[in-house]
Amino acid sequence: IAELSANHNQDIELAIKTIDAMASSGADAVKLQTYTPDSLVIDCDNEYFGPIKSGLWKGIKRYDLYKTASTPYKWHPILKKHAESKGLTFFSTPFDIQGVDFLESLNVSMYKIASFEINDVLLLRKVARQKKPIIMSTGCASDEDIQFAIDVCLKEGNDQLSLLKCTSEYPATLEQANLITIPYLRDKYGFPVGVSDHTLGYVVPMTAVALGASIVEKHFILSREIQSADAAFSM
Repeated sequence: IAELSANHNQDIELAIKTIDAMASSGADAVKLQTYTPDSLVIDCDNEYFGPIKSGLWKGIKRYDLYKTASTPYKWHPILKKHAESKGLTFFSTPFDIQGVDFLESLNVSMYKIASFEINDVLLLRKVARQKKPIIMSTGCASDEDIQFAIDVCLKEGNDQLSLLKCTSEYPATLEQANLITIPYLRDKYGFPVGVSDHTLGYVVPMTAVALGASIVEKHFILSREIQSADAAFSM
């Protein structure tokens, strides 16, 4: 899975060129993120929503970050049509109920749940009710969170689940990878497993596959000189 994320830099022609490169590189799927700044945060300057205090996006207000990082809804059908013309599966990570409705209007074939949303019961129920495959990232999740999310989906009659090992650092180091979690997730929960990788390079994906991963997700960019919000941890 090649993750487009913010690497379009608000330029649809760049997004299309990136999808072309994904297909040429041998990816099976392209994934977007479906949200607006207003669906994630409040546009105000206080302790919770003001400038980020550390890390890659230090000093940037979350609202401003998501304005530059979000993929416009009007692009989604254009990018879907183009991706599918290149033989790629097109799907997305929604962050709210309206995003799921929008993606259903495009008839996406599957969904991703971000690890930050793994205990959002209303979102989980909405996605599970679409009866389509769900890939769940576990970077921010405890065992209890993972079991909770699985139980919500199963209660809605959806057992088409996969779990991704993820280290929620941007970028993450090799020392933080902890890939022994991959066979742990597989054996504990009994679903297909994979890796959502924020390290640089290909060592983590190759090692993950050797440990049993059947899904690899990487952020994908044409050149880190583009300087998008996600360039620093994209392949």
